[in-house]
Amino acid sequence: QVQLVESGGGLVQAGGSLRLSCAASGRTFVSYVVGWFRQAPGKEREFVAALRWSGGSSLYADSVKGRFTASRDYAKNTVYLQMNSLKPEDTAVYYCAATMQLGVPRRANEYDRWGQGTQVTVPS
Repeated sequence: QVQLVESGGGLVQAGGSLRLSCAASGRTFVSYVVGWFRQAPGKEREFVAALRWSGGSSLYADSVKGRFTASRDYAKNTVYLQMNSLKPEDTAVYYCAATMQLGVPRRANEYDRWGQGTQVTVPS
């Protein structure tokens, strides 16, 4: 089973950028879909973006479309989430997750491997 190691969170002013990383450990991401989710205090975990490791288009939540970009680096066995034009409402703990389910799932319960989470804070 793949293990997920996240990094890259922090505090950034509104309008700024951050890049989150999700590295595979123990095995590669081959055959996996890698997703990004976030959870703000008092709210449910919500889908942000996802991509299939083998290729193809990424999928995004409407709230981040045009601002966030998910990408993969085959050499580093790492998935990234580039976050631009950050807003206070993007403040949350961000998680990467992996699944071998078909398609590109958007529901958290379809993912069975999770990273430890990383805090992103955009002050208002």
